[in-house]
Amino acid sequence: MSNQAEFTIALLHWGDLIEDFLDTIGVSFEAFCNEMTGGWMFGYIDALKLANVRTVLFCISARVTTTVRYTHKPTGATICVLPAPKLYQVVRRPMLNPYGWNITEVFGDVHGIRRHLLAVVKDAAPYLATPLIALGRELRREGCQAILCQEYEYARFDSCILLGKIIGLPVFATFQGGDFQLSRWEGLLRPLTLSACAGLIVATQTEVERLESRYKLPLGKIARIFNPMDVANWHASDRTQARKVLGIPLDAQVVVYHGRIEIYRKGLDILVDAWEKLCRDRPGRNLCLLLVGTGSDAEKFKQLITQKQLPGIIWKNEYVRDRTVIQRYLSAADVYTLPSRHEGFPVAPIEAMSCGLPVVATDAPGVPDILADNELSGGIIVPREDSTALAQALGTILDNQPWGYELGKRARDRAEQCFSLAAIGQQLRELIVTKSY
Repeated sequence: MSNQAEFTIALLHWGDLIEDFLDTIGVSFEAFCNEMTGGWMFGYIDALKLANVRTVLFCISARVTTTVRYTHKPTGATICVLPAPKLYQVVRRPMLNPYGWNITEVFGDVHGIRRHLLAVVKDAAPYLATPLIALGRELRREGCQAILCQEYEYARFDSCILLGKIIGLPVFATFQGGDFQLSRWEGLLRPLTLSACAGLIVATQTEVERLESRYKLPLGKIARIFNPMDVANWHASDRTQARKVLGIPLDAQVVVYHGRIEIYRKGLDILVDAWEKLCRDRPGRNLCLLLVGTGSDAEKFKQLITQKQLPGIIWKNEYVRDRTVIQRYLSAADVYTLPSRHEGFPVAPIEAMSCGLPVVATDAPGVPDILADNELSGGIIVPREDSTALAQALGTILDNQPWGYELGKRARDRAEQCFSLAAIGQQLRELIVTKSY
């Protein structure tokens, strides 16, 4: 433990309600508290803990009627769950989902001013989701000295800037892929709130350039800090044993992907096309595509792979919370792939790199920063939307096993040097504490 004085921050998630995220991955709130680890959220909590920064995770939920506190079992962090404001819940009812409103279903065929007013209410809804009075009260109760939002391109960040000004707390935010706005209100408010924040934590150079270009933010407002990863406790297990447990033949050549099942964003249609090319060009080879994860497109993805009738696909259609289980899947593989069209700063490939796997990934935002020196960093970067390039890069590694091993060693070295909890935690502490006074 650091001998620096303890500092306490509040961490607030993206999205209106915490269940909007958990429900899509099939995780109960109980499992979230008792089992869930990793990702940007708990990576931050672990890294800050090493730097003697206490994190209180604030969640907003429509499934509680009063403030409730829990302890996140793996990290020991306090989770404070606040009830969603009643006005927000009233506005939310006619929505098919938090970000789409089926107006005709509720009001019939509406026109003119009435339709315009409904659209305005829809844009306002995310701003109504944060219970500012209750949040301010609980921030004081927990002794929070700063606020950290998951994303700055979201209404909750704007709301927290207002609250921070009222109660005298600095507000920071990270970039995890939110480079777009969901409402007209944001276009008006965001330049003002970004200028008023204490600092932005950005891992990717492309996002730094976007902030400078769109908002004219000075570089002093932006800190280039990677997402942290518990590299010390992420490592490969015995491959033979891993394959035995998973029922994968020892002579198979395995490509693995783990993450959310979102076909367009994650480029899973591109991966399926690449897999078809890879198998067609290597007849008679025992090839296996191991997919681990679930998400909002799980049913559509099931239909896609059923329609294609491709060989060698093994899909674990569930959100895996146990880190040792994820490591077992990664340990059974020869190469990791990330075919995404869009990312913020993905943690999944760093988990694979920590397990000594070479990575073949698209040039989605964040990936060029992780694999800064391409093959010297342990991987190969290919263009997005290019299934042929993806197939060729995967084939290059599968066709040359010694080269794959060498890339895997480089990947592990890169993870140790650049993404460790201790290094990132200290960088985060220096930024937040320095700019909070």
